[in-house]
Amino acid sequence: MALVSIAHAALMAAEETKKTNNFLVPNATFIVEFIAFLIILGIAGKLLVPLLTEKLGARQAIIDQQMADAEETAKQLGEAKAAYEKALNEARAEASQIRENARAEAQRALEELRAAAQEESARIVARGEEQLDRQRASIVRELRAEIGTLAVELSEKIVAQRLADDAAVSATVDAFIAGLDSAANAGSQS
Repeated sequence: MALVSIAHAALMAAEETKKTNNFLVPNATFIVEFIAFLIILGIAGKLLVPLLTEKLGARQAIIDQQMADAEETAKQLGEAKAAYEKALNEARAEASQIRENARAEAQRALEELRAAAQEESARIVARGEEQLDRQRASIVRELRAEIGTLAVELSEKIVAQRLADDAAVSATVDAFIAGLDSAANAGSQS
């Protein structure tokens, strides 16, 4: 009813303006159109604005949620990257430690093998020296026995010749020494 009274007032004002025909004062058609515009604007404001506000609010909420999710994802990505870097550094440190342990173990094994080789070499050398000592002792025994026999033979020859001739004695002694030399050479070759 209020609208009808406003419209009626607008018509009355229009009638009055027809009488005056002043171009500065708006006529009734303009006022009616202006009032209709305000009515349409009011209806649109009451019906459309809340609907648009609701839709825009929902969209803004979706955007805000997506931004929060993106920030959370970025935070999780940063944490995952930090955890990855930490794990990578730990793996590198562990690999370095394993390499160092392997090097130390290899060095220790090398030292053990070297020590075992030196012990084996010393044992072989000692066994060789021991064997040489036994052979030397055996050869010395054999030579002593031969020298004893040869000395007895020489003394028998000397007594037999009775020192008759110095030249013959000298030849006998030289022959004895040559026999010793040949016996020593034969003993050292075997």
